[in-house]
This record gives sequence, structure tokens and C-alpha cells, in this order.
Amino acid sequence: MLFASPPVVSPVPRAEAPRDCPLCPRLVRFREDCRAEHPGWWNAPVPAWGDPNAWLAVVGMAPGKQGANRTGRPFTGDFAGDLLYATLLKFGLGTGTYRADPSDDVRLDGAVILNAVKCLPPANKPEPIEIATCRSYFEAGLAQLPNLKVLVALGAIAHTAAARALGLRPMHAKFGHGSEVVAPDGRILLGTYHSSRYNQNTGRLDAPMFEQVFARALALRPA
Repeated sequence: MLFASPPVVSPVPRAEAPRDCPLCPRLVRFREDCRAEHPGWWNAPVPAWGDPNAWLAVVGMAPGKQGANRTGRPFTGDFAGDLLYATLLKFGLGTGTYRADPSDDVRLDGAVILNAVKCLPPANKPEPIEIATCRSYFEAGLAQLPNLKVLVALGAIAHTAAARALGLRPMHAKFGHGSEVVAPDGRILLGTYHSSRYNQNTGRLDAPMFEQVFARALALRPA
């Protein structure tokens, strides 16, 4: 794994925010509210998780309240994670059985999951200043992946953050489901609608659509 399962601290501090990161006042207040309401939850910046030799990075927007903010592992414990982990396992990017619990036996192989914003935002929507503030952690996390070749961004906010990290201007890397753009260094950014409950329930995204993007990522896998 890139990082040990919580609550062990990441061995690469510059790529991860401290547990009581003070940089975004609104997110700090919300974190403290969540800690008071649910003292047994993770309730802290969520570290990246996966294979240190990953060629593929899955980029989310931010932790979900019932998911990573509760469990401490990206996309673990909420509806969005069900489809994501099922897809990763189906395409051979992981092993084990996903049980929506960080103590399950899932291990990623060739892939890593990280968020553009590491803390839970109110209403599941980070503000632009919060995305910009967390960019140093996000970019440091990508920089420590020497074999990274392909990024799959879940949703427009994650896509824009990934594009900036790759040196792409957002206007030249427009988001859309199935979008594909090549960064100046040759890495490739793919876009997909987020695997959220809303997108799946409204029919905006279904499993075959989601899988199609990951099939494209596998086709771009370096030899």
C-alpha cells in the first residue's frame, strides 16, 4: 500500500495534511462539528491509498461524510465506493473482497486513489480557495508516484484539479464523460462522471459507462 491503513501516519508528510490541519477555516469548523457528533469516526484529512508503483491514479473531489471521513480510506463506506471498488477489482487493479471497511482485505495493484481536497467539505462541495489551498498536498502526492501514466478524474472538480497539477490549462482540458487529454509530460487525463448515488440514480452514469473509462485506461497502460 502507498500508505498504511489509518490511523497510522503517512511516511511522506509533505504529501499528506496533518490530522489537525488548520489551513481552511470552514473545513476546520466542519471537522470539529463532525468530531463532536461522531467521535468514533476518522474525522481528519484522508490520505491517499494504494500501490506505490501505481501507473493509474483515481482522483476524487473530497472525502464523503459517510465514506472516507468516517472510515479514513478513500471511497470506503459510501455508495460511490461500491461501484469504484467493484470496477477496480473487475479490471484486475486490485485483489480481495471489498466490504466497505478499511480492515477488509482489498489491496490495489497498479492503482492509487487520492482526493483533490483531503478534508470533508460541507454539502459535499469544497470552495475554490479550499481546492487551491490543498493543491500542494495533492500535487506532492502525485509527484511521489514515479510510474504514474494515466489519471482518471471522477467529476469536474477533480478533473480541473488534476489538469492543473499536470500543467494543463482547464480551458484546454474540458471535462466530460470519456474526455481524454494528454499533458505536456505525456501523462494522460481521462474524465468520468462521479460514481455518486445521485448520478447513478438519475441514470447519468451506470456501470457500463464507468467501466468504459477504465477499459480505456487499461488500453493506455504502459508496456
